[in-house]
Amino acid sequence: MKRRDFLNALGAAGLMIPVGRSAWAATGDNPTGAKLIVVMLRGAVDGLNVVAPVGDENYLRLRPTIGLSKPGTENGAIDLDGYFGMHPALASLQPLWQEKKLAFVHASGSPDITRSHFDAQDYMESATPGNKGTPDGWMNRLVQQLPGQSTPSRLLGIGPVMPRILSGSAAAINLPNGAAGTKANILDRPKIGAAFDQMYANDPRFGRAYADGKDAHKEVMEAAESHEMQAADRGAPLPNGFPDDAARLATLMRNDPKIQMAFVALGGWDTHTNEGAGTGQLANRLRPLGQGLAVLAQRLGPVFDNTTIIVMSEFGRTAKENGNGGTDHGHGNAMWVLGGGVNGGKVYGEWPGITDSTLNEGRDLAITTDFRWVLAQTAERHMRLGDKALARIFPAMPQKSAGFQLLRA
Repeated sequence: MKRRDFLNALGAAGLMIPVGRSAWAATGDNPTGAKLIVVMLRGAVDGLNVVAPVGDENYLRLRPTIGLSKPGTENGAIDLDGYFGMHPALASLQPLWQEKKLAFVHASGSPDITRSHFDAQDYMESATPGNKGTPDGWMNRLVQQLPGQSTPSRLLGIGPVMPRILSGSAAAINLPNGAAGTKANILDRPKIGAAFDQMYANDPRFGRAYADGKDAHKEVMEAAESHEMQAADRGAPLPNGFPDDAARLATLMRNDPKIQMAFVALGGWDTHTNEGAGTGQLANRLRPLGQGLAVLAQRLGPVFDNTTIIVMSEFGRTAKENGNGGTDHGHGNAMWVLGGGVNGGKVYGEWPGITDSTLNEGRDLAITTDFRWVLAQTAERHMRLGDKALARIFPAMPQKSAGFQLLRA
């Protein structure tokens, strides 16, 4: 049987298969306890309306119909520091801001000038802007630098396909969105499972991947079963969409210490038309995103104290609204960082301004913080990695410091 046919057969059976050139053995727990969750907003979210410079007179001049009104007005921004305001649809995150467990890094992003969604997302996931030949994702490289042995579930993705950011030589597994991700599959039926065991368990080429896949599935199912019982006791259904996936992910990470890093991708952020201001299309996307992040923080419980969540997007959007009530592909954006170890309650980054003379190419928010500096600081201060490890994870990253301490040591 060809490798592709083998993978297709197991995929059809619903088995989570570790991928990579050399999957690790399923032994040992996470020795550090530090966890990392990355949420990718595919389509380029409008960071200038997520964290809006409402204190700048140029803001509403550039965005007369989609700009957020000042704090204290109907559907107005949520005041952050007197100059920046958070989109009102993210009100569920205000408690985390007040608790100093949420921060933003504005005017951040990839230094590459592409406006292609495909290329920009690839660069954000490989962490090698401008280099399309990088074979692996930065989260896969990161997990290889962590101490201790790993299990197939140490690196987890949630979505329809295995994402670029998790690809590489270390093992990773992927769960589908929704409740199906933690439901039994046909290999859980004794007769079918036994038949697959007979075919693949001792196969010299595929036996390792098959065994690791079964171990990962069993591990996730056991973690999920504990949650299902708790949910039944409370008698309340989980919300739909991302909050639902976030609740399941939090439960898995809380119940299974072997799950150390996770990645989730969410679409629908390419707001070329009818973006809206305090209400409308963007607000309708941001509301469940904020709710899901709040669910993650709540459901992780004490584990949240040792978890960092990063929200990023491939690039920002134009500072000036277009003729269709939307925004076009831009450059600089805002990264979100949440967690118990975050120096929160601040908007970080050197703010370049949004005057005609300071805009990138006369149209976009300029970038003053390379997104890799945020990732590297997380790997260093949260995951406790040294300079040599950082150089392997983020090759060719500029040596210039970000100039701020986003996380506590």
